[in-house]
Amino acid sequence: MVTHFFACLDPAYNGWRWAVTVARASRAKAVTVSECVLMPGEAAVMPPQWVPWIDRLRPGDLGPGDLLPTAVDDARLAPGFTQVDDSTDRQMLWELGLGRARVLSAEGRDEVATRWYEGTAGPRTPIAASAPAPCSTCGFFVPLAGSLRQLFGVCSNEYAPDDGKVVAVDHGCGAHSEAVVAPSAVDYAPPIVDELGYDVVAAGAMADEEALGHS
Repeated sequence: MVTHFFACLDPAYNGWRWAVTVARASRAKAVTVSECVLMPGEAAVMPPQWVPWIDRLRPGDLGPGDLLPTAVDDARLAPGFTQVDDSTDRQMLWELGLGRARVLSAEGRDEVATRWYEGTAGPRTPIAASAPAPCSTCGFFVPLAGSLRQLFGVCSNEYAPDDGKVVAVDHGCGAHSEAVVAPSAVDYAPPIVDELGYDVVAAGAMADEEALGHS
């Protein structure tokens, strides 16, 4: 078995070579061509090294209907029982206004909640409608403090379109932490049974009709 190299004369493949492998079986007189492929030479123009899509993805690339699977061992996530908050008392004092001259009133909080909930971070957006699950069940969802925590939190997923923004608990996107499996590229439709082409008749009724036909 021998491989011969020939220069490729096609101007689109400058620096490439044809590799033709020929072989002759033991005690055979005829030589046959086993393989003929185009191989790059030292001066060949090569494409850049392939990078997996998960490494090519950048923050802001996720759109409506897109899903970003999260690895089971993602270092950015931890089991829910590991969340320990030792700043409850300090947070309560801060909400009471100690250290700030003024805080939001009840009317101000209502206006903020309405504006956020009806905006792009609410549940009535295209990306939220196609999300696999709401933000309230996402590991990257950081609830707000005070009364606003009942409806809102902050997204902490750098790949999500709302990273660093306030989102509603029933908002969502494809970067949900529990979207660990990518959806299949092929959707198989369930079989369709044509029930209009025949009538279901009981066996006893069939026997009666046959008896009437013979009579």
